[in-house]
Amino acid sequence: MQTEPSSEFIQSLARGLDVITAFSAERPEMTLSDVAQATGLTRASARRFLLTLTTLGYMQTDGRLFSLTPHVLRLGFSYLSALSLPDVARPHLERLSQRLGESTSASVLDGDDIVYVARVPVRRIMAVGITIGTRFPAVTTSMGRVLLAALPPAETDAAIEHSPQIDRDAVRRAVADAGTQGWCIVDQELEVGLRSAAAPLRRAGSVVGAINVSTSTATTTLERLRDEFVPALVETAAAISSDLERTGS
Repeated sequence: MQTEPSSEFIQSLARGLDVITAFSAERPEMTLSDVAQATGLTRASARRFLLTLTTLGYMQTDGRLFSLTPHVLRLGFSYLSALSLPDVARPHLERLSQRLGESTSASVLDGDDIVYVARVPVRRIMAVGITIGTRFPAVTTSMGRVLLAALPPAETDAAIEHSPQIDRDAVRRAVADAGTQGWCIVDQELEVGLRSAAAPLRRAGSVVGAINVSTSTATTTLERLRDEFVPALVETAAAISSDLERTGS
């Protein structure tokens, strides 16, 4: 929500930002007259702002057309660099949850467990309530398996060996598949009636977390989970990973 300008409002700064935001995917290049028309500035004022921004490196020109340079990304970098993984992931998880109508989450690996760091719940489909900080054995969860798949083989084997009451060979195959295909589905292994799919989050080539979508056997078939949910999940994971690259989180 915008507020009314105060006595300390710097109009020239606001107009300079107006010039920058006048450029878009639809209008990547504009003439002086185009900028003046788009911002409501006089040609003389538009020219001063454009030349100042060009001198500062935010604009480039061939003498007639002006366009933004990558230097403008610095304007948002300070904000992005202050965001943590949960901060970056949350809006993406909200959109994914709205798109699929199911709960979404993000987690990180802590020893042999996953720890939930972000969650967008739609309905409660588990006997155990999940909140930020909830832990589950990595070997039994879809997020855990994509995280284990990114570890050195010896560490993955150790995590599997430490976990009682599981089919270790089946888990090894599932973890290997998760590493190969870039996603994982777990069907009623953590809890009867619960299905989930997960994909890894990457930064600088390393897996730093995972996201999932969870659903119930009553509402979602395995085929729908694989054919509809997984592509949306992988797409969201890629978008979050791209943001993490920019933030350094």
